[in-house]
Amino acid sequence: MIKGLIKFSCRLLRAPLIQGLMFASCLLPAGNALAQAAGARIHLNQVGFLPESGKIAVVPDTPVGEFWLVDAKTGSEVLRGPLSQAQTWDVAGETVKIADFTAFNKPGYYRIRVADAGESPPFHIQANVYDGVLSAAIKYFYFNRASAPIDADHAGQFARPAGHPDTLVYIHPSAASDKRPAGTVVSSPKGWYDAGDYNKYSVNSGISTYTLLVALADFPRVFADMRLNIPESADAVPDLLNEILWNIDWLITMQDPHDGGVYHKLTDLRFSGDGLPHEQNTNRYMVQKSTAATLNFAAVMAYASVVMRDYQKQFPGRAEQYLQVADRAWSWAKKNPKVLYVQPQEINTGAYAMVNETLQDEWFWAAAELFRASGKKAYMSGIGLPENPRVPEWSSVEGLGLFALARQNGTDKLQQGARDLLLSMADRMVREYWQSGYLVPMTEVDFRWGSNAVALNKAMVLLMAERLRPNKDYRPAARALLDYVLGRNPTGYSFVTGFGTKSTLYPHHRISHYDKITAPVPGMLAGGPQPGWQDKCKYPSRLPAKSYLDDWCSFSTNEVAINWNAPLVYVVAALRE
Repeated sequence: MIKGLIKFSCRLLRAPLIQGLMFASCLLPAGNALAQAAGARIHLNQVGFLPESGKIAVVPDTPVGEFWLVDAKTGSEVLRGPLSQAQTWDVAGETVKIADFTAFNKPGYYRIRVADAGESPPFHIQANVYDGVLSAAIKYFYFNRASAPIDADHAGQFARPAGHPDTLVYIHPSAASDKRPAGTVVSSPKGWYDAGDYNKYSVNSGISTYTLLVALADFPRVFADMRLNIPESADAVPDLLNEILWNIDWLITMQDPHDGGVYHKLTDLRFSGDGLPHEQNTNRYMVQKSTAATLNFAAVMAYASVVMRDYQKQFPGRAEQYLQVADRAWSWAKKNPKVLYVQPQEINTGAYAMVNETLQDEWFWAAAELFRASGKKAYMSGIGLPENPRVPEWSSVEGLGLFALARQNGTDKLQQGARDLLLSMADRMVREYWQSGYLVPMTEVDFRWGSNAVALNKAMVLLMAERLRPNKDYRPAARALLDYVLGRNPTGYSFVTGFGTKSTLYPHHRISHYDKITAPVPGMLAGGPQPGWQDKCKYPSRLPAKSYLDDWCSFSTNEVAINWNAPLVYVVAALRE
């Protein structure tokens, strides 16, 4: 069982290790080992490996043909092995070799050493090596709660007063209707702050909630006894479910009770300025209903109704309520099939506007989930399988519909077609894995805004495929993507705050930036490398896999977001199990 809050005194580069989170063990070295790790040329998962899992390190091209696995404390050799042939990874502009020490499974604390490349950061091999990452990745959502105090008993040094009660929210003119004219005051508390800002967006919040629901349903044993020391930890349901319900309670308020349509976002007129959530005092608005937000809501609430059937005793009536509001949203969307979100001129917060004006992916996802929840195939009427399904993200959700259809029992052509498409996606990722010098299934097009979440959503696809075809090993490619975000990448960073010898320290996250605490909130996944340079920061490289900057300035590569953390939770839970 993972505990919630105890204190540590280790050091994380220039920052103290986060108080308020139990790690499986102290993952960070001390003294001059830190400086060595910060400049390491050998890249690997800085947190570590499960004893029976694959274990790989990436070594710069060298005439040396072998590597050593050494005890991190004594320096003594415990294993010697051959390096692979050199291979180039164009997105990084590097030629590298692979050190594969999968066969070694003795628990301990180690480094990889290569004669003319130095030593890797230290890492653990142990059975509970991912427990700290998993608990922190979930607890990030608690730290991002709106409308409630984050108190010291549950947050340690990250305690803060409640921000944004959102009990007095105004209907924006773009959202006005006969029953709710502009200026009407509504209540919409709870939910999670979306990313580096303090707004709440239906579309992005929806996919985040959905991904966590899938994790809870797929790995119930992992979460059954996990206690994260949140206010609800004493009750009889998993803490992950409690955290999910905090956001679902808010999502329901985004549906107009008069017609079933869903508002696109709850927001300030402009992004918040300096300060913590409780220091903001601007008006908040419900902004325009959209078909995308409404279909997203329908899909999420339909699946939530399925998950809540296992918790009828603790939450009587919830499953039925969720399916009802999902069906009402579907009905509104059928009457309003193409209401695209248009950003009002006076609002400059996140748009989450759909590039695909047909909204085919949203229709497919919502129909698939309502079919799964109700058993009524009529929802799928006129809706076919996607031709070229994409990796799931907020703007492309057809892959989530494939998840829903492919895993239903039966031999229906629609279900079989969904399975085939999902397996085809996974097979392509396996090919990408073998073609990468880093043995990571990431290609140039993946290095876009939120590239680390692209990596983890690809891992989700691979892990879903493994459930459909257990006899084919998709796990190495999925595990490689977790290794990638935890340090096996050309930047040498672990992109999860608080984990690794060189992890993200200065994320674009207002709470962490303004709380006067040196360390950032733990467990947050930074957006990751991408050469778009949408901000005005100075980046070290234009190469896609190296275009990353650990700086508050870099919202292009260093922002955090709930939809990026959610697949981190899923993937770590899957590999941990």
